[in-house]
Amino acid sequence: MERKKTILALLCAAILPCYGQQQATHAKKLRPCDLLFHVAQQDNPITDVTPGRIDHVAIAIGQDSVIEAIGRGVVITPLDSLRAQKGYYIVGRVRGSIDREQTIRNARSYLGRQYDHLFLTGNDGIYCSELVQLSYVDKHGRPLFAPVPMSFRDGNGNITGYWKRFYAKHGMEVPEGAPGTNPGEMSRRANIKISHRMR
Repeated sequence: MERKKTILALLCAAILPCYGQQQATHAKKLRPCDLLFHVAQQDNPITDVTPGRIDHVAIAIGQDSVIEAIGRGVVITPLDSLRAQKGYYIVGRVRGSIDREQTIRNARSYLGRQYDHLFLTGNDGIYCSELVQLSYVDKHGRPLFAPVPMSFRDGNGNITGYWKRFYAKHGMEVPEGAPGTNPGEMSRRANIKISHRMR
């Protein structure tokens, strides 16, 4: 019995430091302005109308934190909090002439802004991929992500019942075709390379 305990202790001593080192090495892969796309564990109203089961995007500002637009507004979130969520994140690296410092300054300038639950442009609120679209600029200060027509249609081309009911509650028509962004479509842009999955 004592021999088994000793062997188990030796195995733990060998494996656990390696696991911790693996996590640390993984975090070191992140660069400021990397994009962290959340892949949902299950379908939801957002993934029903966007590609890749991606329902959120956050902006890395270092190896231990991100800026993101979530329910409580635009906030800084520790990276460990993302790892604790259901589903997982994939990391996208923006290619080309990105001005990382200005992009991070832009993103920080929106801290404290309320979340835009209606996913509209031109109002005071900001949603996750809109934060990216507003913040990212190249070395000449030009936006790196142009808006695209918003779509609330499923794979069969129909506007889903969820979004019809959602906007009806706000006395609105579904803003189909209005300019905007979504994280699933953004993850497939030509200037983003998906580099790895975050544990």
